[in-house]
Amino acid sequence: MKPIVALVGRPNVGKSTLFNRLVGERMAIVDDTPGTTRDRLFGDAEWNARAFTVVDTGGIDPTHGGRTPLSTGSVDFIGDIRRQAQAAIQEADAILFVVDVETGVTEPDREVADILRRMQRKQPDGSFLPPIFLVVNKCESRERRERAPEFYELGLGEPYAISAIHGTSTGDLLDALVSAFPEQKEDEEDNNIKIAIVGKPNAGKSSLLNKLVGEERVIVSPIAGTTRDAIDMNIEFGGLPITLIDTAGIRRRGKIEKGVEEYSVIRSFKAIERADVSLLMIDATTGITSQDAHIAGFIKDEWKSCVVLVNKWDAIEKDNTTMDAYTEKILNDLNFVSYVPILYISAKTGQRVDQVMPLALRVQEERLARLTTSKINEIIHAAQDAHPHPTHAGRALRMYYGTQVRSDPPTFMIYVNEPSLMHFTYMRYLENQIRAEYGFLGTPIRIVLKGRRE
Repeated sequence: MKPIVALVGRPNVGKSTLFNRLVGERMAIVDDTPGTTRDRLFGDAEWNARAFTVVDTGGIDPTHGGRTPLSTGSVDFIGDIRRQAQAAIQEADAILFVVDVETGVTEPDREVADILRRMQRKQPDGSFLPPIFLVVNKCESRERRERAPEFYELGLGEPYAISAIHGTSTGDLLDALVSAFPEQKEDEEDNNIKIAIVGKPNAGKSSLLNKLVGEERVIVSPIAGTTRDAIDMNIEFGGLPITLIDTAGIRRRGKIEKGVEEYSVIRSFKAIERADVSLLMIDATTGITSQDAHIAGFIKDEWKSCVVLVNKWDAIEKDNTTMDAYTEKILNDLNFVSYVPILYISAKTGQRVDQVMPLALRVQEERLARLTTSKINEIIHAAQDAHPHPTHAGRALRMYYGTQVRSDPPTFMIYVNEPSLMHFTYMRYLENQIRAEYGFLGTPIRIVLKGRRE
């Protein structure tokens, strides 16, 4: 699991700018209006070969609570500072407490610093976790950098004077940050097949888990958001050790409540990262939504295998065309993962629940499948003979040979004369030809091109 770094601070100190700097792209909205970030974003970053997750927060101001107008025509949902700070402290491996050199030390800064300090956990060696780094932002000039020591009064140690917008001195901050992460341990050998149950709130994830394990192990409630943590449960099926991971419902970002729910959603995405197969549950009564597609996209981006479970099928009025029409709709909306199998179930009545684990294990088996080099070359040469790659400016792509370099997920390397000549539509065509030979049901496959001198 990658360490989690939370950006904390009052509004308009530059947290979103720093977030964009750390993750290397403009994922967060940046605006001079305090409170522009109304929900929490997270992204992946890396420094000195240490990967970590950065969490951007909305500005927190302990002098306000609830719904507070910050500017004309604008309403900001700041929420309870204590709840936000507690969620960050409990879930993060490090805190970047961002302040603004232009305003100097403010009373809200003092209150936030006091709350963070009191919530740290003292360790036997006298240190405190998680470590808190005091980040003095907007230090673009020498004059501003010389003002950074003013922030020693917050009692959080050395202030790191940086400019998030220009990147000045962020390297020193990152050096200190990654050195404070727990040591990377060799993963303990865990041969369990990990299956995550994911989806929107109230799609029936916990009900399915209880059915699969045969007892009421997690709370089931019609109230969305009952499950807060990603819960691991070890079972055995067909003689195979399996870890089932129940997750919090993943709502659209704008609908996520600040504080605990935001971090529970992060844990849900982390569960997908460590799973082999994700069971994406869709509520049949509401139909497939853009959020279902968003979650499916995250599963694909992480190169994880997937099974789509359409739950609450017992609540749908049906005729002999309903399932076909529903399947066509799902495949159309999830056309980027057209390889996923679809199973219609009812976690409440148990309808087809007995087929869930066999299907998930079949998908996992195909995830680990390997094709021989001779078979791969037979496929790509037949594909090239049937439909040669179009020429570009008189230059033709030539595929020499291919091999499968790994499984989990299946990854194929194809040696070509010039990788830049390969069009993405032809890459998709090659993937389809590989799948026609061996389905790789529910599993994404990678095709990597490598140039070779003729």
